[in-house]
Amino acid sequence: MRIAVNTRLLQKDKLDGIGVFTCETLKRITRAHPEHEFIFLFDRPFDKDFIFSKNVTGLVVEPQARHPFLFYLWFEWSLPKVLKKHKVDLLLSPDGYLSLSSDIPSLAVMHDLNFEHEKYGMPWLIQTYYRFFFPRFARKAKRIVTVSTFSKNDIATRYHVASDTIDVVYNAATADFKPLSHKDKLEIREKYLLGAPYFLFVGTLHERKNIVHLMRAFDLFKKERASAIKLVLAGNKMWWTEAMEMAFQEMEHAADVVFTGRTKQKKLCELMGAATALTYVPFFEGFGIPLVEAMASGVPIIASNTTALPEVVGDAAILVDPNDVLAIKQAMLHIAAEENRQGYISAGLLRSKAFSWDRSAELLWESMMQVMNPAG
Repeated sequence: MRIAVNTRLLQKDKLDGIGVFTCETLKRITRAHPEHEFIFLFDRPFDKDFIFSKNVTGLVVEPQARHPFLFYLWFEWSLPKVLKKHKVDLLLSPDGYLSLSSDIPSLAVMHDLNFEHEKYGMPWLIQTYYRFFFPRFARKAKRIVTVSTFSKNDIATRYHVASDTIDVVYNAATADFKPLSHKDKLEIREKYLLGAPYFLFVGTLHERKNIVHLMRAFDLFKKERASAIKLVLAGNKMWWTEAMEMAFQEMEHAADVVFTGRTKQKKLCELMGAATALTYVPFFEGFGIPLVEAMASGVPIIASNTTALPEVVGDAAILVDPNDVLAIKQAMLHIAAEENRQGYISAGLLRSKAFSWDRSAELLWESMMQVMNPAG
């Protein structure tokens, strides 16, 4: 069988949540199934590290698709020609986009529908594209994969798709995320923060991630408790807004906020493992990979009590209303006390065992085979 995969988001050192899912599952699937041929479709020159095995061929399909008009050209004009030329049997799209112009059986991975709920700082044109095309992609797909039961129910309800055609395939953490010794934690804190303990946020600094309330809660925490703890924001500032800048400028303890920018895997594992807690309180999330990375690292978590986050963390986190700055502050006060941490650490380590990239790859493959053999 010849399987084409939309791999536009496999970019060296720039993997977001969807990119990580794509990389980790395809790495395993292609190696586990040498009897099949895989064609990875990129929209720009690609790194050879993404050609995971001998049965993978990488192709660059123009134009570069990073704008709604170019999305349309890539998926509705360029892609159908390539699929037809190479006589593809199945199209897998890990970012949910499909070609409405192609009749190739397709599996779409729709991680969440955040754009259907609130704007959250998303450019008007992009949101308009998503809201117009994703319902059509959902109806076009032979099957849909998503990363949580919350998102499965959301897709089924909002897009009127039969629930039994949607499969849940969880994200996971790589083996690089693991508990650190006390000595290692001290060395990492010295390396990056002159020895200071810290709360950690991981992700793009986007309005949806609730950075404003997180910074305000941290400022209140610092006012109430004399502490050396800092707030580390590990993520790209591409979506930084005026509201975020204003909240930052208004902080009395702005000097204790540390921006790392996008971090490579080794540094991210170190920052996660040495953190006092992961403070992850987005308004909306289809999964939240940093939650599993924190649990696997033995790091306590403060998380939102909304959308998919309670499903992911179970009883391994302090859950708070993301709109309640005082509740976030109170959770910080609680988790900063050493005597309150061990229960969450133990629960997180246990909970993390429910998530495995090996299992995720197996489930994704099963969904792909369901597309090709629905009665099987």
